[in-house]
Amino acid sequence: MSPVETLPNQRAAQAPPASGDVRFPNTSVPVVVLKAEDYGALGIVRSLGRLGIRVYAIDADSGAPALKSRYCAGKFIWNIDAAPAEQSVQFLREVAGKIGGHPLLIPTGDLGSEFLAAHGQALRPAFRFPAPPPGVVHSLYEKKRMYSLCKQFGIPTAETSFPQSRQDVMSFLDSAAFPVVLKAIDPWRLQQRTGVRLVIVKDKGKLLESYDRMEDLEHPNLMLQEYIPGGEDSVWMFNGYFNERSECLFGITGKKLRQFPAYTGMTSLGVCLKNEAVEKNAKDLMQAVGYRGILDIGLRYDARDGLYKILDVNPRIGATFRLFVATNGMDVARALYLDMTEQPVPPSRSIEGRKWFVEDKDLISSLQYHRDGTLGFGQWARSFRGVEEAAYFAWDDPVPSLRPARSLTRYLSRWLRNRKLHLRSVASRSSAGRQAGI
Repeated sequence: MSPVETLPNQRAAQAPPASGDVRFPNTSVPVVVLKAEDYGALGIVRSLGRLGIRVYAIDADSGAPALKSRYCAGKFIWNIDAAPAEQSVQFLREVAGKIGGHPLLIPTGDLGSEFLAAHGQALRPAFRFPAPPPGVVHSLYEKKRMYSLCKQFGIPTAETSFPQSRQDVMSFLDSAAFPVVLKAIDPWRLQQRTGVRLVIVKDKGKLLESYDRMEDLEHPNLMLQEYIPGGEDSVWMFNGYFNERSECLFGITGKKLRQFPAYTGMTSLGVCLKNEAVEKNAKDLMQAVGYRGILDIGLRYDARDGLYKILDVNPRIGATFRLFVATNGMDVARALYLDMTEQPVPPSRSIEGRKWFVEDKDLISSLQYHRDGTLGFGQWARSFRGVEEAAYFAWDDPVPSLRPARSLTRYLSRWLRNRKLHLRSVASRSSAGRQAGI
């Protein structure tokens, strides 16, 4: 593994603040984004870079969109997933030394956040970042512990079982109500093994087949969760920032309109909507566990009992965070920066109806919804009313959108080719049938 590679750009572009954007008195503290692989990292670079803050990005891929942004002050190439932890700690210290100014470190993704939680003490002299109590981050990530915390503090959550063997699954079937969600306790470990994080199963046979295929018998990692009925618009989100006293300094709610993959995945089109019940559940849980930092929570409304039930807790910045922007321009990245640089975080109000989408993923999902007969062209076109921001494209920073545009073009080419083959096959069968009937 090569040592530090950096392409500094100390004169990264700065856009003038938009009308109504809060002004930052002090922007001298630089920022380092750890694992800049997704559009969430690009959002951080743009959100803080547009204020004149120097934002640096670290990733194993030199072509990651965040590293191509005009607001990226410099990039460092490092694979934190593959390198030994002690080497990554040393590497990050070197990065801080090169940049100077005791930078703010913002990890993205589950692995980056857990790495910081595990090695925060060693990195504290070089960086500034929130410090939740020991073990809190892992307890929120790990679904079994998170479920126990919700039950302990009276926070609504989906009923869940944690089988340790196939026999436990067989016992579960005695009283099971389908559909059932089969998902990971540790999502990253399951995704590495199988390429998926969850499946929705509709009968006993499918549940047993999926369990046998997905489970690691030596280290059980699957759980059985009740399926809460409802469409995508029953899936709610909370995005917020909590200070050292676990007080929420910034928080906005919204819900998913479309997902990628369709029906079960991340937000591909979302909207900001005020929901006090969702906000209260998130705040109560974080106050109970003493959490500090950025938070991204997924909940689902259960029409059977009228409760909003927590499904997933992500104690980190979410890739969707730029959906949740206030009328004064605040988001969780900006709230984090102000608090960690000892500047006041101003009160903020959400923009009701604001929409945000992920260009490539939303189009792919829309095709799936269309094939299933749940999304017509007119409905699809109208769904973009209120969209104020895209994950990749920005008029003042277009280059990062080139890679997803190329990937989407390749996907659409394959889809059109397969579509033509399907239509030819249908026509051929129809012709053969007519001839046989003559």
